[in-house]
Amino acid sequence: MKPYVWIPVALVVAASHVQAQQNESRPDRMVRATIDGVMAAIHNDPVAAKGDADRIYRIVQQKFLPNTDFMLTTQYAVGKEAWAKATQAQRDALFRQFQTLLARTYATQLMQIRGQQTQFKYPPMAALPSSATDAVVRTQVVSGGDTMPIDYRVHKTDAGWKIYDINMMGAWMIVVYRQQFAGQLAKGGIDGLIKYLVAHNEANA
Repeated sequence: MKPYVWIPVALVVAASHVQAQQNESRPDRMVRATIDGVMAAIHNDPVAAKGDADRIYRIVQQKFLPNTDFMLTTQYAVGKEAWAKATQAQRDALFRQFQTLLARTYATQLMQIRGQQTQFKYPPMAALPSSATDAVVRTQVVSGGDTMPIDYRVHKTDAGWKIYDINMMGAWMIVVYRQQFAGQLAKGGIDGLIKYLVAHNEANA
């Protein structure tokens, strides 16, 4: 039996506090931990590992969404003018439906790169000034000899760094969806956009 080692509680708390501060000051660590956590959960789940869309979506909900700020994403995608006119109930509905769309879209991408041979690389990130509240974390997905860059835009919140935009295939998702949403808003206003998102999510459930 190994001898019992007593560690002062104050020392444990202090060490945890230091680690939390380090993670908070390094958005790249948050992004890497998030991606690695999602992929590990997929690989360790026999059903998800075989490409089950629903199981992968659930993993995204559990492991990815907590480290996002898709309310901010929704606000930017809807646009300043429309967001200002929306009621709180409409904003909540837009957020719920858009977050579902984003989570399913991300899960679909993971289905295509879930193979054991896929590697995730994290290029070194330059140190950020202590006053920084926004940053871009660059990653690479290497699969079958091809390298696909995926960038994550993050911002600092009271709960730490959160992902709010993703660049895949050279396009930031906020820009892409802002263009789509503008057409829906022009045709049916905010309620029309909500109905569009609901219909889209139901069709892809």
